[in-house]
Amino acid sequence: MQLIYKDFDATISNINNTLRINESFDLIYRTITIGEKSACLYFIDGFVKDDIMQKLQDYFSGLTKEDMNTDAHSFLKKLPYVEADMTDSLDSFKTNIFSGVTGLIIDGFDNAILIDCRTYPARGVDEPDKDKVLRGSRDGFVETIVMNAALIRRRIRSENLTIKMMNVGSVSKTDVALCYMDNTVDKKKLKYIENKINSITVSSLTMNQESLAECLHKKKWLNPFPKFKYSERPDTTASAILEGHIVILVDNSPASMIIPTTFFDVIEEADDYYFPPITATYLRLSRFIITIASLLVTPIYLFLMQNEHLIPEWLSFIKITDDINVPIFLQLIILEIAIDGLKLAAVNTPNMLNTPLSVIAGLILGESAVSSGWFNDSTMLYMAFVAFGNFTHGSFELGYAWKLFRIMLLTLIWLFNGWGFIAGIIIIIGCLFTNKTVTGDSYMYPLFPFSAKKMCNILLRPKKGE
Repeated sequence: MQLIYKDFDATISNINNTLRINESFDLIYRTITIGEKSACLYFIDGFVKDDIMQKLQDYFSGLTKEDMNTDAHSFLKKLPYVEADMTDSLDSFKTNIFSGVTGLIIDGFDNAILIDCRTYPARGVDEPDKDKVLRGSRDGFVETIVMNAALIRRRIRSENLTIKMMNVGSVSKTDVALCYMDNTVDKKKLKYIENKINSITVSSLTMNQESLAECLHKKKWLNPFPKFKYSERPDTTASAILEGHIVILVDNSPASMIIPTTFFDVIEEADDYYFPPITATYLRLSRFIITIASLLVTPIYLFLMQNEHLIPEWLSFIKITDDINVPIFLQLIILEIAIDGLKLAAVNTPNMLNTPLSVIAGLILGESAVSSGWFNDSTMLYMAFVAFGNFTHGSFELGYAWKLFRIMLLTLIWLFNGWGFIAGIIIIIGCLFTNKTVTGDSYMYPLFPFSAKKMCNILLRPKKGE
């Protein structure tokens, strides 16, 4: 659409009507005079750096009529500010204004001047609560995409690091950035992701990254295993980029999306690289064992309680000797739901009350549940292990995938006993090995297809640089 008309008043009237300038209190326009020429500034209150605008106003007031006997290109070259551009498109002008860029219309110029002196409200780059490490960096992503890109640039000082900006959403026009190393990224996968993003036809990314994830991977959402790895840590993200992964940043979201993501990528943690190889290998193997155990402990327990004759003598102590008032299966299902209830309560509880309420939930409710006869001690013990085991890795998505499969296993064992256990394990293995990443790769690589060297690097943390 046309932005600049021969008549200055017609241009301003058209822009004002398009932006609905009088309907929003924070959308501001100011008419000024620059070197005896009429001009108008457009900006959004709260998105502009006041000190820079003050200096630009001082510069504009010092220009003479002779200084303005020029065109937009020449004026832009003399403008004492680095981040400036121009446009003759009304759509481009409108999008930039709503993104926080200041627009300048000058009578007689055939282009509008765009001055990027915006600033967004942002919190500090503190360590994220979810991705804490025992050692290592203590900074984290925030909701501003420019700052997140800068945190990555700080760690990768290479001309091969490419951060390509795109827009998604016909209404929201949300900024989405693709980050990758040009010399190591798989160009076919990169082109595939670019085409997928460009082909997205939605009005807005209502749920930020989750909306984008569902647009990028619309198929097989019944398989709960995570297709993306999310990280709020710049060091983890930078490491993934250097390894050839593609990272997606979404404005207003304090986390990166790392693709393609395999099962082993999801379990991997930053602590694996902040400790010596022998210590990190122990931590990594412990995480793998606990992750698998958190899936199987309660189903195996239920199976053995239903088939006590299969319990070997050396494990006879696991048999329940007190009264069972509620079937073991129902106890486990109720506790699965109760644990999620405690999680939701913790999320919605003010910080000052979190600790006392956690004590109440853990001690009083737990003790009362056993003494009242609802639950048995062994059931509470195994579910406590499962609850803590889910937090040994940072992926909430993997934790809930494990929970859904664990509930499926419990149900099949309750209904079909041993055959149900076998069927459940086959279903889980099938979901793992038939699952694909967003780019169509095997979800279980390097286990399938098998690569001995890669698998060793997964299980045994190599020295840095290997």
